[in-house]
Amino acid sequence: MPIENVSDTARWVAVYRAMETARPDALFHDRFADRLAGPEGLQIVNEMKKGRSLAWPMIVRTAVFDELILDRIRKFGVDTIINLAAGLDTRPWRLVLPPSLRWFDVDLPEITEYKATAMRGEPTSCIYEAIAVDLRDAAARAELFARIDAGATTTLVIAEGLLIYLDESQVAALARDIASIKSARWWLIDLASPRLLKIMSKHWGGAVTAGSAPFQFAPASGTAFFNEFGWSELEFRSGMYEAHRLHREMKMAPLWRLLARISSATQREEFRRMSGYVMLERKT
Repeated sequence: MPIENVSDTARWVAVYRAMETARPDALFHDRFADRLAGPEGLQIVNEMKKGRSLAWPMIVRTAVFDELILDRIRKFGVDTIINLAAGLDTRPWRLVLPPSLRWFDVDLPEITEYKATAMRGEPTSCIYEAIAVDLRDAAARAELFARIDAGATTTLVIAEGLLIYLDESQVAALARDIASIKSARWWLIDLASPRLLKIMSKHWGGAVTAGSAPFQFAPASGTAFFNEFGWSELEFRSGMYEAHRLHREMKMAPLWRLLARISSATQREEFRRMSGYVMLERKT
């Protein structure tokens, strides 16, 4: 498989954004996605098992994250965004953002350099800075957060498509460090359940493991995992339910919903939380 490291997953997701952009009823428009994905991204998707038919979770995630990010900015005055493992995300270019908003994309040096080269000369809608940092380096991470925090009043941290590649100890350490950012009020993540992790591993596990990026994080306790590290669930949006709302469901989704309706309350909640987009709020 053509995934050689975790950064290649950004090309994979960029292909899905390009696919969505090409639709007449597109949920979002990312005119840079094709450029960023490149031939390598297409190769990854084409060689993956069900590479195109399983695009919907990434497309729905992108659309829902757009909504949640803009909501925090418009209603709650977020002036700083820290986008961890930003990959090839283009929100500072494609979203209408306040010109005074400070947006920091953080990722590994190779993908940061690639994106900077590909986007050179393209204006952003806000104050933008790309920072090359290995987030596994605790000292470098703490230094980065302190620097950004010094000029921030209200910060939203984003970790889209990141946590699943970390183990529980790494997520715990990251959660503590983000909670130490004085201006950080919210942390937006996507979260898989153990059941979904098994499904993802079945379809894509071989490809991502070969690239030293195995799927790992799917806590049995769900969002409660974050409670002891200074965070509580503010809002949970079910991946399956959001896909239905946005008309981007998988083919068997109506059957799954029918089964959920005739199941017990416990089983329905398990279904609803199989995957989700979570706005965490820092405890005061």
